[in-house]
Amino acid sequence: MELISVAQRGELIGNAGSVDKLELRDDYAVDQALFAAWRAGDVEAVARRAQASRDMVAARVAAGMSLRRVKVVSEPLSEYQRFAFDYSAHAVDAGEDIRWVPRRLVSTMLLPGNDFFVLDEEIVIFNVLDGTNDRAEQQLYRDADVVKLCRDSFEAAWAVAIPHREYHPA
Repeated sequence: MELISVAQRGELIGNAGSVDKLELRDDYAVDQALFAAWRAGDVEAVARRAQASRDMVAARVAAGMSLRRVKVVSEPLSEYQRFAFDYSAHAVDAGEDIRWVPRRLVSTMLLPGNDFFVLDEEIVIFNVLDGTNDRAEQQLYRDADVVKLCRDSFEAAWAVAIPHREYHPA
């Protein structure tokens, strides 16, 4: 295991041909101005703020990158996850395949304890957060057993996950 910076994580993700991400938490730190705009129902402000993210996803997909994400969520959705559901539509429109899986469907699955990225089926990056949803560390693994564990966990969750446009939040 190697600890890496957020910048190194970004570079690794940006240079990958495929990125699979599994998210396990019901709440994450978020841009408070963006969250306030969403809470206020300011759809246009949220869409404007999402433009850079949408453009980045579209460029990566156009360059041939595969982007898949599974969000394991408690139902009913937390306020953060309701926001994330609305905001995720921008990434889906740009080409990222985002799916949602109710937590009750993963009870018998062995999932790692932290969110992770699998890059090119060769590298795993764990995003370790603290109790206030701030990044505690970024862990990089190249060990084949860890990569297999995460690939298998991702694929198991993916198999029961619901595509974004078909998921109807409870």
